[in-house]
Amino acid sequence: MSTPPPSSRVDVTHPAWDPGREIVLDPGSPEPLYHQVSQQLHAAIEDGRLPAGARLGNEVDLAASLRLSRPTVRQAIQTLVNQGLLVRRRGVGTQVVRTKVARPLRLSSLFDDLTGLGGKPESVVLANSVEPADAEVAELLEAPGLTHVRRLKRIRSTDGEPLALMNNYLPDGVIDPTDEELRDKGLYQLLRSAGIRLHAAEQNIGARLATEEDAELLHEKPGAALLTMQRTTYDDTGRVVEYGWHVYRASRYAFNLSLTNGPQ
Repeated sequence: MSTPPPSSRVDVTHPAWDPGREIVLDPGSPEPLYHQVSQQLHAAIEDGRLPAGARLGNEVDLAASLRLSRPTVRQAIQTLVNQGLLVRRRGVGTQVVRTKVARPLRLSSLFDDLTGLGGKPESVVLANSVEPADAEVAELLEAPGLTHVRRLKRIRSTDGEPLALMNNYLPDGVIDPTDEELRDKGLYQLLRSAGIRLHAAEQNIGARLATEEDAELLHEKPGAALLTMQRTTYDDTGRVVEYGWHVYRASRYAFNLSLTNGPQ
């Protein structure tokens, strides 16, 4: 395809990538045109030609650049929005977000995993307090005589994008973190620094739809798909040191599992 005139090029903040030059369409292909566009945009995001934060122009400009109809371009963009690769922001336009975080299932905190993946984890502390422990909380922490519990509630983000809403109960006295420590370090890092040797965990993974509160905190729409995780963590003495229930943006997050063949 010939390069369109400069006046019809799309405003992309990463000037090395010009969709009018780099997206090549084949009208004779059995693949719909919107799919061809979305696949090539996807490839540009994956290989870094369109990095996180790069901004596409509006649908009219992109359609003119590619000589396509606006509905075709809209469908291509919506495909990538649904995959969590693009986001529409009011007053900003369509913007590239980071690719989905794929987290292995192991005894580590989200903070540790994001750091290991080269991300820049950030936390907003919504709750950090000691409260009376009712019977339900004592049961979750497997401590029938427990009288007080530390409750934590945090939003974990990476590179400025909210990723997870994390709630935790810890038996009072296990650690006494400040808000600053919770912003700068992961929970497991704080536990290990206190001399606690983490040994094992039981974990359940599920899914649900975002509530109004979830949507506001995680920058999603009410009803958006969320992944859920409940985890009970034990130290090397068999004591429960934390119970967590977290929700993750399904558009930005995945769990990886390794499966082995069992006995035949």
